[in-house]
Amino acid sequence: MNRYMFVLSSFALVLALVSVPALAAGSETAEKDEPGVPEYNEGVKLMKKGAFAEAQAKFEAALAENEKFAEAHNNLAFSLRKQGKENWDAALEHYSRAIELKPKMAEAYMYRGVLYSLMGDEESALADHATLVKLNRKLAKALQAAIASGEEPDGLEGLAKAW
Repeated sequence: MNRYMFVLSSFALVLALVSVPALAAGSETAEKDEPGVPEYNEGVKLMKKGAFAEAQAKFEAALAENEKFAEAHNNLAFSLRKQGKENWDAALEHYSRAIELKPKMAEAYMYRGVLYSLMGDEESALADHATLVKLNRKLAKALQAAIASGEEPDGLEGLAKAW
């Protein structure tokens, strides 16, 4: 598909997504009794309120309890990203760690792809999109739209799931 068609189809997708519920920043794969879950849940509540610095502290506390908590890495990365460009390198590390821990965590590919796009690394964003097509076509379409627009998708930060 040529770039013009990609942009055109992505624009149509963005319009369609306005009426579709926003995507969750975290997946529902951790166990409720897993170390770090209480801190993670507090972080999710703060993230829903847009209190990203406070959410960051909670996700970091969750990771201090359980470094292998992929969802906490993913949401920490999201909270960092939402706080500005100066945090993007750290966010990228946490998205990549989440993917390392759970290679099939579609949300991490989605959000890392968005970050790559915001950073101007379209090649890496498209690589995450290619992986995402195999994992979750709905998220792949949302990432495609974000890459085409070059902007942060709306509404994603408020719907992370708590356990």
